[in-house]
Parts: sequence; C-alpha cells; structure tokens
Amino acid sequence: MTVLRVVRRGSAAEMERERAARRAPRGDIVAERPAGDDRYEAVGGPFRHYERHLQLTELDSGHPGTADGERDGGRYELVETTIYRLAVPVWAWLFHFPVRSALRRRRDAYGYWWAPPDRLSARAATVLGLLCTIQVVDGYLGTVLTATLTFAADEFGRGNTAQGVLMGVVRAGVLIALVTAALADRHGRKRLLLATGLGSCLITAVGAAAPGLWFLGGTQLVARGLSTALGILIVILAAEEMPARSRAWAMSVLVLCAALGSGMAFAVLPMADLHISGWRLVYVVPLAGVAVVVWVGRRLPESRRFETAATGRVSHDGVVDRQADPEVAARRRRRLILLAASAFLIAMFAAPASGLRNDFLKDEREFSATAITLFTYFTNTPIGIGVFVGGYLADRRGRRPIGAAGLALGALLIAWAFFTDGAALWLLTLAGGVVGAIAVPALAVYGPELFGTHRRGRSNGVIVMVGVVGSALGLIVAGWLSDALDGRLGPALALLAVGPLIVAALVLLKYPETVGQELEEINPEDIHPGDGEG
Repeated sequence: MTVLRVVRRGSAAEMERERAARRAPRGDIVAERPAGDDRYEAVGGPFRHYERHLQLTELDSGHPGTADGERDGGRYELVETTIYRLAVPVWAWLFHFPVRSALRRRRDAYGYWWAPPDRLSARAATVLGLLCTIQVVDGYLGTVLTATLTFAADEFGRGNTAQGVLMGVVRAGVLIALVTAALADRHGRKRLLLATGLGSCLITAVGAAAPGLWFLGGTQLVARGLSTALGILIVILAAEEMPARSRAWAMSVLVLCAALGSGMAFAVLPMADLHISGWRLVYVVPLAGVAVVVWVGRRLPESRRFETAATGRVSHDGVVDRQADPEVAARRRRRLILLAASAFLIAMFAAPASGLRNDFLKDEREFSATAITLFTYFTNTPIGIGVFVGGYLADRRGRRPIGAAGLALGALLIAWAFFTDGAALWLLTLAGGVVGAIAVPALAVYGPELFGTHRRGRSNGVIVMVGVVGSALGLIVAGWLSDALDGRLGPALALLAVGPLIVAALVLLKYPETVGQELEEINPEDIHPGDGEG
C-alpha cells in the first residue's frame, strides 16, 4: 500500500473552506463516492485498493480579544490521507510518481498526457499489465533466431545461402499461427494464449540442443508460429478489454513491451562470444519465460467479450443467425480484403527496408560493423517515442489521419534515406523511423476492431499470414531489382514505397473511423458485455 498525506494549515475559516472543497468526490484520476464522514472510496480508476479521508484538528487556540472568538483566531491543520494500491501488476513502479502527483493535485476532469484517454478500471489495468508482461516474452521469442542465426551457422559450417533458405522456411510457421488464432474464436483467448506461450518457450529451449542447422530451423518453425499466434491473441484480448477511447494507446504500450523483449534478446547475445556454442545459451533463457507465462495464467481472466459471445452462441439462435447474415458476411469479407491487402503492401516495403539495410550500409556506404551498430542504436532507439505519440494521437485525433500521415511520410523519408550519405542518411533514417512508428498503433488496432468476436482470431490470423507473404515477396523483389540496377537498393525501395502510399490513400478513403466506438458499434452482430444476454 502507498500512503499519501497532504497537509494544509491556516485559520479555522481557511481550513473549513479547504475541507469543503476536498469533500467533493474526485472525478479525475479516480472516481469516488462517499463512504462515511469525510471518507471516500473508489468506484472507478486503476486501483486495487483506494480510500481517502479528511481530518481537521486544532493546533493552537486564538489570541484573546479576537472579534470572532478563540476558534476563528486559532490555527488549524487539515490532513488529507489517501491510501491506495495500483491494480497494475509488474509495471506499477513506472506509474508511482505520476499517479502520486495526480492524487496530490486535484483536477477538474480526467486527462493526463502519460495516461490513456479513458480512466481505466481496475480490471482493465490488471489485464493490460499482465499482457504487457507476456508481450515482453513474446518479443524475445520472435527475435531469438534473428539474433543468433549467424553464430549457429558458424558452428554448423553453413553459409549465407543456408541462412536465407532457413529464414524463408521458418516463415511457414505463420500457418500454425493462423490455425491457433482461429481456435481461439471457439475455445477462448486465455486458453490459447497460455498454450502458445508455454509451447513457444519450451520448443525454443529445445533449439539449444540442436545437432544441426535444419533441426534448429524445424524447432523455430513451430516456435515462431506459436509466438506469432501469441502476439495476435495478446492484441485481441487487449482490444476486447480496453475502453473505447484507449485501444490505440494500449497497442502502443504493447508494441513498446515487444521492443523491450526484442532488445533483451540482443542484450544476452554477448554470451555467444564465450564459445562457438555460446549462442545456445540464448535459447535457454525462454525457460524463464515458462514461469512468467504460468504466473500470468493464474491471474489473467478470460475476455469479457468472448465469454458473452460464447454464452450468446449457446443460448440464443439470434447470435448465430447474425453471424451468418449475408450482409454481415459481406462486410466482414470487404474488411478482410482491405486489411490483408494493406498488410501485404506495407510488408513488401517494410521487410526489405529493414532486412536489407545492413547490406546497404556495408556494401554501398562502406560502414564497418561498429558503425552499423552505432547507426542502428541511433536510428532505432527513438522509435519508441513515435509509437507512444501515435497511440496518444490515434485515440484523441482519430486513426485515419494519424495512420495515413505517419505511413506516407515515414515511407517517403525511409526510401529517401537510401539515396543519401553522411549526416543526411542518419537523420532521414531516424526521422522516417519515428514518423512511421506514429502510424503503428493507429493501424494495428484495426485488426481486432473490424471483426466480430466469433471471427476476430481467424481474421487476424489471415491478415498476419498475408503480411508474411508480402514480406517474403518484398525481399525477393528488392533483391532482384537491386541486382538489376547495379547493386543499388535505393531505386528498388523507391518503387516498393508506392505500396505504403497506396495504403495511406486507402486509410483515408476506405477505412472506417473507429475512435471512441465500442466494438459492438463497429460490429453490430456482437452482443455488448454490459447488455447481458439479450
């Protein structure tokens, strides 16, 4: 528990006025109701426990001869004591000082730059904190092969061709993600989320004993497929639990946690320098992720919307009928085509722009390994700022303008960087990464938003699968075009950048604006969790 005391001293009249003002129930970071004489409790806010009380005491009596008597002339002390505990597992320390400051200084209404646009309930805060925790694990799992492949290839005596083929084969694991995400529509988000988390951690750990590169690739095909499904289910469960005006903010936080997990994979990579087999230790770390997944599983509730939809499916024929309605099916099909095509076009540009950048820096700009590392840290580290700003703006200004602007400007700046050198190369890459990241939360939230509860997992699995196909094709096309253009990557990426520009136009012209809408407003075939079963 955290105890916060705010003390005010003054005359009796001043303190009575102060107490009268503080007797009004708060409606800012916490929504209160009276719970007795000068005592208050929370009815809304991200708190597992919350209570506030006021106490007015006399410090000394007034001087004789005052016009209004001894009480008015004396000094009094008003103590406001707030006892609270945040309902944010693991990450509460990040919000300790912002929340303490907000509780100390009352505001007329809710609204903080560091917080989501909506006041989160205790349940929503708990669920998001748990999902952020497991998202860190997922970020690590999705990066471990990329970080260690070159070291594994050295031990097994394999070259670049084998590495490229293996990375392509591992992408087929997206089919596992598709099947798993579809099963979550029938068997529940929580159950499949925990199964994919445990499975991916354990199978990744098996890779530590790989006798050869292709055994490692086989374990990673399954593990990466499961970790991809885990990422899909994290996003879906977050969208189904967050308030209407805070879903994009939640996406931005989850993206940052995934980046943290990815960074942890590279942070432990120096173990690969200890021995030619040192890279295997990186694959042992996910065994700790098993404990994290089990811990989260004991605390994570099932999605309210899935439970409501499952009850409706069993108890009310009308729910099933609405799912099969031709108009509903046609709308779902249009949205699926729109989002899948967008994912394909974005991935065709994004995959080679990031995957081939080191080759560009080494071969076309003659960067050393150290220079490439410095360049990567300089241009990638601030991307988190763009992600956070994007989530903040998307929930306040709308998904369409933020998503379209960030996507178009980011793609143009990144493509432009491949035609430059010197300081311009560093600055354009940095600007393109930050600006492009602004679009990430605004567009990522459309996946879970535009499909009903009974189709959300399956549809998002299809979108991710199509995006993987786009990334593979983009790498092939970019490589082929650069070889045809005397080894220059810039013109190839300039051509592929047309894809994100097309998507930006689609976002403005075809995407619905979903900011502030409940998922049931966007998908009328669903039952609102608060509407019971009717």
